[in-house]
Amino acid sequence: MGEAKKRKVHTAEFKAKVGLEAVRGVKTITEIAQTYGVHPQLVGQWKKEILESAGALFETKRGPKPAEDKSGENRLYGEIGRLKMENDWLKKKLGGVSLDARMGWVDGADELPLSRQCELAEVPRATVYRRLAAKVPEDAGAEDLLLCRLIDEEYTNRPFYGSRRMVVFLRAAGRVVNRKRVQRLMRSMGLAGMAPGPNTSKAHPRHKVYPYLLRGVPVTRPNQVWSTDITYLRLARGFAYLVAVIDWYSRKVLSWRLSNSMDASFCVDCLEDALREHGRPEVFNSDQGSQFTSAAFTDVLKREGVAISMDGRGRALDNIFVERLWRNVKHEDVYLKGYANMAELMVGLAQYFAFYNAERPHQSLGYKTPASVYRSGIGGGALIVDKYGSAEVAAPETA
Repeated sequence: MGEAKKRKVHTAEFKAKVGLEAVRGVKTITEIAQTYGVHPQLVGQWKKEILESAGALFETKRGPKPAEDKSGENRLYGEIGRLKMENDWLKKKLGGVSLDARMGWVDGADELPLSRQCELAEVPRATVYRRLAAKVPEDAGAEDLLLCRLIDEEYTNRPFYGSRRMVVFLRAAGRVVNRKRVQRLMRSMGLAGMAPGPNTSKAHPRHKVYPYLLRGVPVTRPNQVWSTDITYLRLARGFAYLVAVIDWYSRKVLSWRLSNSMDASFCVDCLEDALREHGRPEVFNSDQGSQFTSAAFTDVLKREGVAISMDGRGRALDNIFVERLWRNVKHEDVYLKGYANMAELMVGLAQYFAFYNAERPHQSLGYKTPASVYRSGIGGGALIVDKYGSAEVAAPETA
């Protein structure tokens, strides 16, 4: 038998260096992982840990410490005792579950750190890391990027395609794939079929989901309704995520941000920039993605007194104006130019959105530009109506 492979241990300094490189956002997660010889999921995890712990650096205040709250301390000890009892109960139940089954519980994309997942599931971390590495052989990265490119192009044209139809499409294109792989890739890209069906929109289970407020409501003025969404953009080596805030009345892009990972921080940054530059809307609409249902995002809207609206599950047209924006961005810019890296993409998108807002005429605006309609408050509008349970958009399609 061969000698067992020793698990590679990374120092805190190394994790910080790689994580900060990801936070900078100059390179994709794939490029950073290849540069430092680590798994892409680890890069994303270290970036997330840095962002989550950054605020703690400034929490320490000078001066005398406040008096200890004994009642709060007692509640804390009570909570610890309850959690320990539940943890002991869970461990007893784990005895009848096979190792392979428990290995299946561990998900590198989950918010809970991988090391803690392994501890709770009672599986060895070294085995998990080896399996993750085995799933991504050297040539698999390029193959996954190619599949992502094909999925992205087809989804842009047919956003109602779920994983089943996407498997059929890829096999017709000569790619041998199974549904599980397509589901994984679509999940990493933040894509889900729009047609009603199971698990088409997955919110965080502990986040509040707000009702949809815009069905049958006429949008008659700028800053009445804003909405947002995230889309996947392919690059030569890796991919990026784009978020934008759009004004429904004028279709103007009020703010946008680019990131190499799909976390909430760049969405919050985009929202705050739009509020800072354009005031506040009466209603803000989004899908039920965990970035938009997170407290970090919704607390900003609550602070500004903005009504929160979220798309219904499987409602293809609830956020149709942002979906049309993504189609235009990809077909009119990204697919044509084939950006190589994050820096090129950043410059190219800045130029495109300037053109989109100030120069590109829109059919639904009477061939006026979004910037002129937003400024004048004349010539725009939108209405999503509900007839016999199916959504329709009253405004003509943007061209």
